[in-house]
Amino acid sequence: MASIAPGTVTLHDARRKERRTVALEPFRIGVYPVTEEQLAELLGVTATHPRRPAVDVSWQRAVRFCNAASEWEGLDPVYTFDGEEVHWDVGADGYRLPTEAEWEFACRAGSKGPHYGELSDVAWTAADGVAAPQEAGGKMPNLNGLFDTLGNVWEWCWDLLDPARYDDYRVFRGGGFADDAWSVRASVRRGGAPRMHHEDVGFRLARGAYDGDDAAQGWSAAADRERALVDGPLPSGWTPRR
Repeated sequence: MASIAPGTVTLHDARRKERRTVALEPFRIGVYPVTEEQLAELLGVTATHPRRPAVDVSWQRAVRFCNAASEWEGLDPVYTFDGEEVHWDVGADGYRLPTEAEWEFACRAGSKGPHYGELSDVAWTAADGVAAPQEAGGKMPNLNGLFDTLGNVWEWCWDLLDPARYDDYRVFRGGGFADDAWSVRASVRRGGAPRMHHEDVGFRLARGAYDGDDAAQGWSAAADRERALVDGPLPSGWTPRR
């Protein structure tokens, strides 16, 4: 885990055409994405390529891995479950998924541009012509010492993608091995349903406990509820809400 100093990051909501600046407290984040070997050790699955980032991992499985890692190390689990609903105890200091704001701030490492270095040097993308995730750490790190935040595999975050349009879809960030340069940028947002799993989506662990009630590091349950509000019928093509 790398220690990330406090700072600010500006996030963009393209649909609502809004920008917001988030002030972050210190936190810690994985130097590498979680590997197949780590997933196998805690969840008892097979590691075909131990040093590659673990993929085909749903958001639901990722948060349960976080709790398993916390329990393994004697830390307080961060997440509690009520069926499909997941609650984040922001005061718990166990392992968790980063918030979107944490992820982008850690990825940028002070860079204001779309990449923190020449893309060919820092990220596995479609330009490399590879057909699968590559071993973690094979490209250059950013100035926070983090590898593969851009390229190789997308990474799940805690936040909802857009609850008005996509209901319970969660965000993933960073781009993957099969993506063109346009998608492998620090600001690009995509997402999927919590039970979905993809051959190019993995995750990275974070840690950090905070004072507050259902709000921390750029996320709040109240903001999620506000973003979910839609006046009138849903536009064509939007995901029906439950």
